[in-house]
Amino acid sequence: MSPRVLSAATAAHPWPAMVWRADGLDRAPLRTWPSGFAVLDAELPGGGWPGHGLAEILSPPGSGLEWRLLGPTLAQLARAGQATLLVGPPQPPHAPGLAALGLPARQLVWLQADTLAERLWCTEQLLKSRPGGPVLAWLPQVRPAQLRRLQVLAAGCDTPVFVCRPAHAAREASAAPLRVCAGLSPGWALAVDILKRKGPPLARTLHLQAVPAGLQAVLPPRLTDAVPPPVTDARHVVRAVPEPAWH
Repeated sequence: MSPRVLSAATAAHPWPAMVWRADGLDRAPLRTWPSGFAVLDAELPGGGWPGHGLAEILSPPGSGLEWRLLGPTLAQLARAGQATLLVGPPQPPHAPGLAALGLPARQLVWLQADTLAERLWCTEQLLKSRPGGPVLAWLPQVRPAQLRRLQVLAAGCDTPVFVCRPAHAAREASAAPLRVCAGLSPGWALAVDILKRKGPPLARTLHLQAVPAGLQAVLPPRLTDAVPPPVTDARHVVRAVPEPAWH
């Protein structure tokens, strides 16, 4: 191809703007939704939670931190008329508490699935049906091969798909393009580590002010406005061996 023809082809197809470089944060995923935390959005590819792929949320078992982390996004989607689909939550959904997050009971669909096989089957059927709202599936014992299958199915969904797992799963490999671990931090904050993303590793912990919805009206300012500790390397979770962003 001559230089003139190559120049014309480049003008017609701006490839440099479309190609993601592994040493930079992917700023052009297919679709994202803001997390509600500016500090977190600045570090997520595209500036929010992704569609067309799994987002893995790791947290201490029984802590319920996934609700505090995802609550702003789920509430935003609920206001847009989208129902949140829950697969196998560890506890029955608490309607008043979720309503305080902005998730009315009429926009929640709870699929009670007790065994891993039931949860996987329900999640797969939802993803195959191209759901019109976000999916949260609690899969504490899922295996890498099963996650790969879910990732393939989630790639065709134009909606956020979250897989909730215990924090110790950070030691295991995962096909999810995005892996986030949430823990507690002083001042009602969340300490969040991005363990995997499409971009360079993030070797620091993010501190997000996330007062539980039911406490915002009763806590005094001195407790809600506590200054979080300085940004440091994560210490609340055993880090996984760094994975390639394209895994």
